[in-house]
Amino acid sequence: MPLEAGRRTSPASKQLPQTRATDRADIQRLANRFDVSLPENQRKLEAAEQLAELADPAGISLIELAIAFALRHPAVTCAIIGPRTMEHLQSQLPAAGVTLTDDMLARIDEIVAPGVTINPEDGGWVSPALKPTARRR
Repeated sequence: MPLEAGRRTSPASKQLPQTRATDRADIQRLANRFDVSLPENQRKLEAAEQLAELADPAGISLIELAIAFALRHPAVTCAIIGPRTMEHLQSQLPAAGVTLTDDMLARIDEIVAPGVTINPEDGGWVSPALKPTARRR
């Protein structure tokens, strides 16, 4: 954690605190999400390439495929997109008009089976406050 809840910026602190083992584990976990030498991440890159090959003949971009896939799910009421520039936004808006065929959805499921996270490190962030070492009892 860059600021560690203000401990690093506090005028009272004379030195930086030692990095806890749990912090180091979190840092390593984050690093493992992006290490392209790991087989799990190689598999993610292969899946992305296969998905791009699926999108191309349909005349849509990979981002349009991804957003349309999310919107097709019956439990999804909206896709929260995160454009940082106007160009990003303009590239994402056409996805609202994309309809994925059942064949395309079946092929997506072949590439990445439903409910599978290719790299377990992508499973999400867990608050350090919820880890066993931080609990009161």
